[in-house]
Amino acid sequence: MTNRIDDRKRWLCLYLLCAGVLMIVLDTTIVNVALPSIRADLHFGKSLVWVVNAYLLTYGGFLLLGGRLGDLYGRRRLFLLGITLFSLASLACGLAGSQQLLIAARAVQGLGGAVVTAVALSLIMNLFSEPDERAQAMGVYSFVCASGGSIGVLAGGFLTSTLSWHWVFLVNLPIGAVVFAACLALLPAGREDSATARLDVAGAATVTAALMLAVYAIVNGNEAGWASAQTAGLLGAAALLLAAFVAIEARVRDPLMPLRLFKLRNVATADAVSVLWAAAMFAWFFISALYLQLVLGYDAMQVGLAYLPANLIMAAFSLGLSARIVMRFGLRLPLALGLLLAAAGLALFARAPIDARFAIDVLPAMTLLGLGAGMALNPVLLAAMSDVAPEESGLASGVVNTSFMMGGALGLAVLASLAVARTDALRAQGADPLTALAGGYHAAFLVGAAFALAASLLGAVLIRPAASAQRGAATATAVAASSTPPGQTAV
Repeated sequence: MTNRIDDRKRWLCLYLLCAGVLMIVLDTTIVNVALPSIRADLHFGKSLVWVVNAYLLTYGGFLLLGGRLGDLYGRRRLFLLGITLFSLASLACGLAGSQQLLIAARAVQGLGGAVVTAVALSLIMNLFSEPDERAQAMGVYSFVCASGGSIGVLAGGFLTSTLSWHWVFLVNLPIGAVVFAACLALLPAGREDSATARLDVAGAATVTAALMLAVYAIVNGNEAGWASAQTAGLLGAAALLLAAFVAIEARVRDPLMPLRLFKLRNVATADAVSVLWAAAMFAWFFISALYLQLVLGYDAMQVGLAYLPANLIMAAFSLGLSARIVMRFGLRLPLALGLLLAAAGLALFARAPIDARFAIDVLPAMTLLGLGAGMALNPVLLAAMSDVAPEESGLASGVVNTSFMMGGALGLAVLASLAVARTDALRAQGADPLTALAGGYHAAFLVGAAFALAASLLGAVLIRPAASAQRGAATATAVAASSTPPGQTAV
């Protein structure tokens, strides 16, 4: 593909691919700001968590499969299909008048987002084969992913405040249409590689079904009873499906998640860290948005501005700061310290009162979470890639990303259910509704802090510095070069 397209057109294609990915990234943060409005308008109760989890489950479940589909049927074709699917699902979300339709459309959004993300990375790798240019291109991609969070929280606040929550989804339609038309005109068709790739449909289906059953059981555990036949049956079925997934991955020719990678210490540790960290971080985004609006009385725009410091800090780390820290201190220290800072930020949220002041109670917590997430993200990915051959680095990072999304879905279900249970218990003890609500959120923040702390300890103890120092520093050099604008030479 690289030889059939001139240099200027390649960079235009990169920007178009990044625009498509930006639409996906926006959706992960823009929705959080609108959650209280969605909750009130569609009369959500405990099932509000499914507005987020339906997206996470299909996104994580089909992230690796999306790359295989691109190999088989053409990456350009799949990218355009993913954009179309995501845009149509966004339209359905924006027009949704019921809980069921919104949740179903969010699940389809996750599927489209998984295809777009996986195929966009493959297309970028094919468009830019030279190491320096590839590093620069990945720098643009990384910056879009990081800065998209900042744009999302602001856009979510603005659209929800001035129009309605429906527009946080409908805004995807013009973006998707422009990206589709421009890519159709500019993006060259690549050749399929059907001889070497096979679909692992059974693996994707079993792991996604297992996680959906587990999340459903956890979300409804308070109402059905944790010792009830329904909860036990759902969790048992989830366990059986997970065991079937492991058996499938051990036997299939092209597994969705190769089990041999988990024999490598740094890969296995990075996956475990990702699950725990995501459980804390997704709950932070979900629960803190509710806390700011329902307890502190912020409007949607104020919630968006409250998230801005953390997102700007994470964007700054993506511009090369994280790579320089890794080159100076290796992988283990920034990973452990970053997760420790995130745990401290969640602990601060766990003590924020019902009359919290932004500068004293909210801003410090947001700052620590931004620092922690920005510092730890790059080392987690580099740790996973440090134990594999260069040609398998994409596979290793894909496995970590999948673990992150699945950990986020399960963690969010656990902590959201914990918040509801604690709120109900406080109300039964005679607490006023606002105090009980804040108490439920505090309990979730505290357990989230424990998840982040456990992830920090795992990283500090189990990441192998000997293997990671050499390869991690080499990879970080490429990442540092990615902060150089296209057309310039990295120093």
